[in-house]
Amino acid sequence: MSLDVLFRVYSNYLKRYAGLAVVLILLGSCQPVNEKNDTSATVNTPDSSFKNPDLKQVTFFPYWVANAQFVGYYMAVEKGYYRNYGIDMHIIPYQPFITTNEIIREGKADFAALWLVNAIELKASGVDIVNIAQPSTRSSLMLITKKTSNISTLEQMNGKKAGIWSGFEMQPKALFKKYNLDVTILPIGSSNNLFLMDGVDITIANWFDEYHSLLNHGLDSSELNTFFFADYGLNFLEDGIYCSAEMRKNDPELCANFVKATLEGWKFAFDNPEAAIDLVMKYAHEAKLPVNKVHQKWMLDRYEDLYRDSNNEFNTKLRKEEYESVGHILLESGLINTMPSYDDFYQPIINK
Repeated sequence: MSLDVLFRVYSNYLKRYAGLAVVLILLGSCQPVNEKNDTSATVNTPDSSFKNPDLKQVTFFPYWVANAQFVGYYMAVEKGYYRNYGIDMHIIPYQPFITTNEIIREGKADFAALWLVNAIELKASGVDIVNIAQPSTRSSLMLITKKTSNISTLEQMNGKKAGIWSGFEMQPKALFKKYNLDVTILPIGSSNNLFLMDGVDITIANWFDEYHSLLNHGLDSSELNTFFFADYGLNFLEDGIYCSAEMRKNDPELCANFVKATLEGWKFAFDNPEAAIDLVMKYAHEAKLPVNKVHQKWMLDRYEDLYRDSNNEFNTKLRKEEYESVGHILLESGLINTMPSYDDFYQPIINK
């Protein structure tokens, strides 16, 4: 797959956020296939004068703007957990209009949070990344209908119209194909307006984000039907922790310490939600982002549901069947030509 195709896949796939091409920013030693020696990309990394020579310098790049999706990382910085593990951690602020190939070429991040589908596509394209921990155990992606539409089952979606984020058609198409449904897909952006105005019968959403936005628009949960992809055999996991295969091999202690400190940050955030939301608001305001505490609290609560089990323990494992399920769908869709082996892709760094 060429870089141009790779960039188009990611810039389309990474949700309706136009600037999300920058999400896949790994990794210092990874070189994309057929890349030219162009040094035009500029990423704002910390000034070297502030670096602590006694700590290992580490950079992390979140795939979107500052919000509760990444508060575990923010909290681990704030509480000094990374420093406790010998890491001088710097979170690179999200920057729109910087392409994936530029970020990968310059190797400006040591670690990144990626959705499983994106990481498999990257690995299959020749970027040698590995999953070292998979905190998210369930896809948050869902379809929503209004009860007034009389669509309360998947079968009743047949012949209807669905608003799907442009570039995110693969998972819905796989669902419709699996259940032999003829659904017309209409591309939408970040707005829920088409669904609210009954321009489509079905809309796509993330549980931690757009679903709550619909409630904030005045709809009650009792007025909606929800269909989680995970409940229908399409559990495309999100927010795994990735680094280069070379880093995993050459510095496993650093990789393990990064994961441990990150999980401590998430634990503190979940156990102290008010402090976590205040920290998110601080990061968001510094970036001049329009956010509100109510929505960020909803997001934090949903992430706890996705990250913690019934015993309040964290998962870090990527199960083989979950990996292969996504990989086979990518193969069938033609987005990858070959699926990396599970053992080559998933190389856990801690036993948990």
